[in-house]
Amino acid sequence: MNSKTYRKLRAKQLNQDFKSAVEIVEVPIYQPAASELVIQNKFAGVNGGFDTLLCHGDVPYINLIPPFDLGVEAVGTVIAMGENVKDFQIGDAVVTTWRGGGYREYQVIDANLAVKVREATPELLTLMPTGVSALVALEQVGEMKSNEVVLVTAAAGGTGHIAVQLAKLAGNHVIGTCSSEAKAKLLRELGCDRIINYRTENLNQVLKQEYPNGINLIFDCVGKQVFDTCVENLAVRGRLVVVGFISEYVNSAEQITQPRLYHQLFWKAASVRGFLMSHYKEYMTEARDRLLNLFYTEKLTVAVDPTQFQGIESIPDAVQYLLSGQNCGKVVVKF
Repeated sequence: MNSKTYRKLRAKQLNQDFKSAVEIVEVPIYQPAASELVIQNKFAGVNGGFDTLLCHGDVPYINLIPPFDLGVEAVGTVIAMGENVKDFQIGDAVVTTWRGGGYREYQVIDANLAVKVREATPELLTLMPTGVSALVALEQVGEMKSNEVVLVTAAAGGTGHIAVQLAKLAGNHVIGTCSSEAKAKLLRELGCDRIINYRTENLNQVLKQEYPNGINLIFDCVGKQVFDTCVENLAVRGRLVVVGFISEYVNSAEQITQPRLYHQLFWKAASVRGFLMSHYKEYMTEARDRLLNLFYTEKLTVAVDPTQFQGIESIPDAVQYLLSGQNCGKVVVKF
């Protein structure tokens, strides 16, 4: 084991664009401690926004000094284990979701941080942690009910297409925004009730004309003008959950001058709520188990973007691809 080496991606500096901030390094694989697993990663999930914010030093709850490892979710197989590990066997498929464990060919991790799954497939990287975030954000922060109007922005993305299905399973009328016919096709297959291609339709105009009573629950990960339009179209007692703002991940935050937000919220008793999974950890296990059950019983479809990215060296391109908005489903890298 000690004679083997593997490659991983790490950030070498801050406040740079992703490609210039990272480097590939080669390190030895070491023997696992008594409670550890050695996992050969098969696929890693790409979170382009989070990756970029980390390399900018713009994640306020993480204080990192370069160099540090990148990548969060990975799925692979166990190839070695410590003598105290009882619940795993060599060859087991496992998913891990810890910062630094994704963008590498091998990882050594405490066995308590790995989740055993049926098979090491890329679809699982959409469910954990992306799908878990969608479920917790909708239910715990958005207080999702049935028979409401729910709007999901970037609905064909890795998080969005799961949110669309969860809202439909809860018995709601679901609106999804997207930017291409290919994405609209996916949303139709997922049962989205109204698809708004913002390149060919005006989002604000459609919402005002077709939903004059407003939107009950909005799941927004885009930000900027889309966020402004969503706030403007909230229903009485409507809830807008901010799960990201991908429109500003690469560039500096836009400075705006307009009336304070409470002028739009107060008269409707509406609200804007921020969501970050790290503040809702107590819901993760139940949400994960429920999503896996929905997936294995074929009640939930998982879309993986068909664009192929192979190996550690392809990760910067995969991040840029996701940030460009071209993806349809989860972007993954294969090792």
